[in-house]
Amino acid sequence: MINFEEELAKFKPSKEVDEVEQILRNQTVSDIADLLAEVMEEKRKN
Repeated sequence: MINFEEELAKFKPSKEVDEVEQILRNQTVSDIADLLAEVMEEKRKN
């Protein structure tokens, strides 16, 4: 029978997953409202 406590204690996430999580946390993601505001600002300048 599987001892889940023991298996969880051995678990280590892959390095790639940790790297991706850090990249995603450090990025500022623009939503559609930000993008529209940016486009409108560009239009006003031109």
